[in-house]
Amino acid sequence: MVIIVERRALVTGGAGFIGSHLVDRLLKNGWIVRVVDNFSSGRYSNLAHHKGDSRLEILRGDLKDAETCMRAVDGVDVVFHYAANPEVRVSTTNPDIHFNENVVATFNLLEAMRKKDVRRLVFASSSSVYGEPEEIPVDEGAPIRPVSVYGASKAACEALIHAYSRLYGIKSVVLRYANVVGPRLRHGVIYDIIQKLRMNPRRLEVLGDGTQVRSYIYIADAIEATMLAFKNANDYFKVYNVGNEDWITVDEVVNIIIEVIELNNVEIVHKPIAHGVGWPGDVKRIALSIEKLKRLGFKPKMDSIESVRETARHATSEP
Repeated sequence: MVIIVERRALVTGGAGFIGSHLVDRLLKNGWIVRVVDNFSSGRYSNLAHHKGDSRLEILRGDLKDAETCMRAVDGVDVVFHYAANPEVRVSTTNPDIHFNENVVATFNLLEAMRKKDVRRLVFASSSSVYGEPEEIPVDEGAPIRPVSVYGASKAACEALIHAYSRLYGIKSVVLRYANVVGPRLRHGVIYDIIQKLRMNPRRLEVLGDGTQVRSYIYIADAIEATMLAFKNANDYFKVYNVGNEDWITVDEVVNIIIEVIELNNVEIVHKPIAHGVGWPGDVKRIALSIEKLKRLGFKPKMDSIESVRETARHATSEP
């Protein structure tokens, strides 16, 4: 007799960019999935292709509400915590948003997991916890010195998760993502540049001096890394960088997008502040070492240039 074990997952922020792609993968792998999202940045359209699938439940709710968290985690085997405000620049004008959307929400979720006896967690952290490193790429042992409230909120969430892992036996995986790009992306440098060029294809204002260095990982590679890290989560607290093996400048990103859109003679105007960055809390150079993840067998299929180009192709065809 074959015994079929149903696996049930909660994906917070499951209507968002990374979260919705994760939902796709979990459903493809036979999971029963509950999504909780307040739809402040998530979109129903990101999950519309699953309409009619009885294995997917969508709960509209806010993790800042403790009762919503209790309902969300009830009966699940694992929580993939991807709910957050994704706009790093928000923290320069409204730092309370990142405190509430990230720290308060994560605390409420952890409390609900403790009370409902849910003992597995995957958390979407960020490379922003490292701040401005002295050298790149940085590995998981680098100092945590965030320079934005967004990065600080993610670091605070990591600290809470570590404590709950040790105190209450929650097996946790923290994934520090670099710039994840691909279809459904609605924030970040690629999206911003394309929107600006749609409004004015002759002149482009670029925040920063254009030499800022970043690593970009395509969403399919990021999801593959996520599932690989989750499958190898046998300890109470594991941290992995999720990024690419290379890095490129913002000016290179601009040139790729202009090439994809097939524009000519675009006037590029740089708007740097101190040290050539684009806004307070921005960093000049950040890229992640993924050697720890590679030891599990991970290897990105696309490099940074390919990831940006493919994302631009998708974005220019989307409304």
